[in-house]
Formats: sequence, C-alpha cells, structure tokens
Amino acid sequence: MIITARNPDMPAIPAELFTPETADSLEMERISREHHSAAYDGWIRLRKNKGALVCLDVLALLTLFALIAPIISPYTYYQTDYMAKLKPPSAAHWLGTDLFGRDLWTRMWYGTRISLLIGLCAAAINIFIGVLYGAISALMGGVVDAVMQRTIEVLVGVPSLILVILFMMALPPGIWTIILALSVTGWVQMARLVRAQILRMKGMEFVLAARLLGTGTWTMIRRHLIPNTVGVIIIQVMFAIPSAIFTEAFLSFIGIGLAEPQASLGVLINNGYSVLRSSPYMLVYPAVTIVLLMVCFSIVGDGLRDAFDPRMKG
Repeated sequence: MIITARNPDMPAIPAELFTPETADSLEMERISREHHSAAYDGWIRLRKNKGALVCLDVLALLTLFALIAPIISPYTYYQTDYMAKLKPPSAAHWLGTDLFGRDLWTRMWYGTRISLLIGLCAAAINIFIGVLYGAISALMGGVVDAVMQRTIEVLVGVPSLILVILFMMALPPGIWTIILALSVTGWVQMARLVRAQILRMKGMEFVLAARLLGTGTWTMIRRHLIPNTVGVIIIQVMFAIPSAIFTEAFLSFIGIGLAEPQASLGVLINNGYSVLRSSPYMLVYPAVTIVLLMVCFSIVGDGLRDAFDPRMKG
C-alpha cells in the first residue's frame, strides 16, 4: 500500500513506515527515573559542589588527626620538659615546644579534639532544645505560642556573650561548663527556624490527615513534623558548630575558658600570643587550624543550604 501525498510534487510514502511500534502497557506507564529520597537528592546536588566536597575532606582529615595523633604520639598533652622549652620545630618535636617544654604537635591535635567536642556537644544540645521548643510552640499555637515566643524575645534582648561570660564566672572552669554556657541561648535560632517551618506545614494535607486519624501531639512532632525539617536542622548545625568553636576560643583567649594544663585551640592561641615575637610558630599552627575549621564548616553549610533547597535544580 502506498500513501499518496496531497502535494503532487512530494514523493509517495510507503504505508509500512507508519506502522506503530507495539509496547507493553505496563512498560509505557513505567516511571523512567528511579525514585530517590530527599536526602539522597540533596547528596547528589551536594556532590556537584566541588568546594563543599573539598572542605568535607579537610574536615574529615582534621578530625582524623585530632582523634589519632594524640594517641600515637610519644608525648602527652601535659608532659613537661623544662630543658626543652620554646624549642622550634625539629625531628623530636615536629611543631616545637611551648613555655613548659610540652610537645606542641600533641597539644595542638588534642586541643583540636577538645574544640570539636565542645562544638559538637553544644550543637547537639541546641538541636534537642531548639527543635523541641520550636515544634511545641508552632503546633500548640494560641496562648502557649505567644508565651513561648515572648520568652525567646527576652533571651534575644540580652547579649548572648554576656550571659555566657556570667555563666562561666559562676561555675568552675571546664569542658562541660563551657558546653552548658554555650547552650544557654544557642538554641534560640534553631527554635525560630523550626517554628517557622512547622507553621508552614501546619495546614498541609498530611498534617490534617494525621490529626483526623487521632495522632497525638508528641507523635505528630516525632513522626511527621521533625522529619520534614531535617534539611533546616542540618544546615543550622553546620553553622552552629563553628560558632561554638569560635566562642570557646574567645573565652579561653581572654582567660575565662579552659585552664592549664587543658588544651584547646583558644588556650593554644592565648599561649602563642604571649610569646609571639620570640616564638611565632606557637601562634601560627593553632590559628591556621581554627581558620580552616571555621572556613570549611561555613562552606559546607552553604553547600548544604543549596543542596537541600527544593528550588535548586540538580
């Protein structure tokens, strides 16, 4: 059979060229793209951010050294040798020694471990308090929400640094004292972000359906609301950790943080500043380390914010 074109100038077309291809109906309806979770899609977008991946590698390397270096070192962070004080870097002491002859390689990585511990623990406490506070405030609404938000406004009205310093002066110096001091007002921003997210989801269909099915408030928060705010929580944590590290370093630098012979990056920077002219290496190494931590956490936080933004196209 030959199909003749209406235009006589066009050649005739064989009918077999118009025979449709047969396909299984299920194959035609199959979704061509594999279904991924929101976390996996965010990870795919994050992998395209080369700067964030490099910073993740740097953070992993710093964390690895902080965990392993003090263990395999032949020195302890508090071991003194007054015959070897203020020695420059050498084969025996790779980063030199301090005023008391203590090995700076061991003290710097032990101090990095302490600073990371303080940052992670303070961020974890801020997550727990902030997420719970913000979720309850948004879900309950009414008078409860108004009272809780007025409480936050009072805390925001007082400079957080003053509260932290007063808290540090009232309790004996130590790692957990610093963590508790950083947690006094550190959860406020987390609570505000979570409350805003839950207020946005409060009128959505899945929340209304859960309420109609008799889901309780705590179950609603735990199963439906908090999982849908994970992206915001992760991003906020990546900015809260360097903030806590910097605050601890500042407190130790002005002398109300950790006490000797404990080591943190702030303590090491304070010790290095006192002998800056004669032994600048004591300041350079911990200063470079804390700068790397601050910059890498900030870049990774920006990368996560872009990766979990649903408006970004991967």
